[in-house]
Amino acid sequence: MSRVGFVALAFLLPVSVQAADFKAPVAEIMAAATSNWQDLGADSDATPPYTDYFSEDFLKRLYSRDFVAKYRAAAKYPAYDDGGSPFGYDPITGGQDGCALKDVTTTEGQPANGGEEVTVTFDNSSCFGERAPDWQPEKLVFKLIEEGGRAVIDDIDRPSFEEGASLKKELVELAEYGAKEGAGGNTQSPE
Repeated sequence: MSRVGFVALAFLLPVSVQAADFKAPVAEIMAAATSNWQDLGADSDATPPYTDYFSEDFLKRLYSRDFVAKYRAAAKYPAYDDGGSPFGYDPITGGQDGCALKDVTTTEGQPANGGEEVTVTFDNSSCFGERAPDWQPEKLVFKLIEEGGRAVIDDIDRPSFEEGASLKKELVELAEYGAKEGAGGNTQSPE
């Protein structure tokens, strides 16, 4: 290889080594979901520790500043009286009931709008018995951007949910609904 080739390679190598790993935040969220929904079997009375997708640690490391701001605004209005999450269901798996996650598949990131989209599919209904002939696995499209030199989740599109729900859009709706309720406004949930 010529001297020019080595010089060019020397300039490219640090860039590729420092490039953001767009699958890493997705892997952490899906590991939490898999752990949260593990099948313990009939012999176990103990429930596994729940991993909050929106813990302070995750909010600081895995999500964009815009997403965190929208989550914090919605979290002012928890779904239940005892506080906690603004969601009354698991926003990753899409329900209050489900089975252990099976066949979790993560695709390579695809460039989109200055970031990347990473698609994850999984089966969370295998324990429910017979399924409709047109059954499809759940699908999530994580929209990631780079902030501060690292990949972070900016939104999660859930095309198999009702209305193809964007998680950020739902957070905005929950915050608006909570603010109206707090002001004595509308009494119908946004869902």
